[in-house]
Amino acid sequence: MDGRGSEGGEGHRSGLPGVARREDTDRIVCHVDMDCFYASCERRRESRLRGEPVVIGMGYEPGTDDGAVATASYEARDAGVESAQAISVALDRLPNREETDFDDPDVAVSPAETGFYRSVDMAHYQSVSEDVRGILHEAADTVREVSIDEAYLDVTERTAWAATSETNDGGSTRPDGSDNGDSDEDSSDSTDGSGDRSDRNDRSEGSNERTLAAAFAHDLAVRIERAVGVPASVGVAPNMSAAKVASDAEKPEGVVVVPPGEVRDFLAPLSIEAVHGVGPVRARALREMGVETAGDLAAADPRDLVDRFGERGRDLYDRARGNDDRPVTPKGEPKSLNRESAFAEATSDVERHRAAVADLAGEVAARAAEEGALYRTIGIKVVTPPFDVNTRARSLSGPVANAELVEQVALELLGEFEEATIRKVGVRVSNLEFATADQSSLGNWAGTGGADGTDAADGSDVDRAADRPGHAGQASLTDFDR
Repeated sequence: MDGRGSEGGEGHRSGLPGVARREDTDRIVCHVDMDCFYASCERRRESRLRGEPVVIGMGYEPGTDDGAVATASYEARDAGVESAQAISVALDRLPNREETDFDDPDVAVSPAETGFYRSVDMAHYQSVSEDVRGILHEAADTVREVSIDEAYLDVTERTAWAATSETNDGGSTRPDGSDNGDSDEDSSDSTDGSGDRSDRNDRSEGSNERTLAAAFAHDLAVRIERAVGVPASVGVAPNMSAAKVASDAEKPEGVVVVPPGEVRDFLAPLSIEAVHGVGPVRARALREMGVETAGDLAAADPRDLVDRFGERGRDLYDRARGNDDRPVTPKGEPKSLNRESAFAEATSDVERHRAAVADLAGEVAARAAEEGALYRTIGIKVVTPPFDVNTRARSLSGPVANAELVEQVALELLGEFEEATIRKVGVRVSNLEFATADQSSLGNWAGTGGADGTDAADGSDVDRAADRPGHAGQASLTDFDR
């Protein structure tokens, strides 16, 4: 970060008086992830929904069973409702309380076995998200907004890994920059009466003292809940991937802090899927290699991982060992995502064409998932000798995130070039929308998944490209029209 060091031999500058920065690499990264954000927004404006099962439907209208589940509260999840599930299936598992006649003798459910259904109201959710973003930008020097309900913050200059007892007054600095001499007592209440949220989840194991970073994260979560009225989970670690795992570790309303030197131990017992970048396909492949946990991955031979997954294997190995040097940088939202690959020589081999396009489709879907992007258009590019560029695209009935659909449509479009000799192929998704992690798995909303939603892709873990060996040629990943 600019200005982190100082000239004239004065040592590292700290945003906190009396606390010296030990190393420039001792970054402090927060990952803020709003809990069941759409449902929380509905509870914010309808207090009677608090503590009740709440289901938010994309493409759903009251009185119908159309659409798919965009998100479900934890109470609804306990009843078997899942993101990307068809609303008709959700209603079978959790009837709509407002549409159930409990006086009907044929109705066999009680009110406690029902829930509340609401249609997606994106304008309202965006408005609430703007309020949250305002707090995040006040709290950090650098904010990377991943989606409507998720962001990374570099707070290295706002707090420290030191124990609170190491400061002059034993206090901490709040996310708004003010002093907090007794953050535990002052922040013990939350809008839902849940009480102190951080002590049970603070993983500052090197000391019995609470760290400044833990107090900062706790105060940030409480500030969001008090000022905006929606709950958040916060993970704190020296890097982005570990901070994200930490924010997921104790949901909902968890604050988990993993200090430097403890990241690898924190990750080690977790299942392999916890490592950022490992989805269902890579997890299966890793288990075939005898890798079951993040600790197993950290102990694996990196050469074997690179042989199986390419350079992505090295990234996974590093992350499992607690290493991730990516800086927290602001980003714009791309309008399209593209993946291309050139054959070493122009070829008329249809199977090679199809294998290349299938690989690229999986990689584009994986990138879209990482960006939190839904797409309305899927297209291909085919370059034939000498250098003729042909593009084809198909529009969908609604925004989706479905790796199988990207591959299916891309291969169908490729069928037009079955007799062609091809130099280069590409796959592109465009007309992007950016959504929550829950919404980004809505493959069924356009009717592309199974009736129960089981065929919908997992928006956070799409990695079908890892299922196939790489094909010949150079590949490049490009974000267009930033």
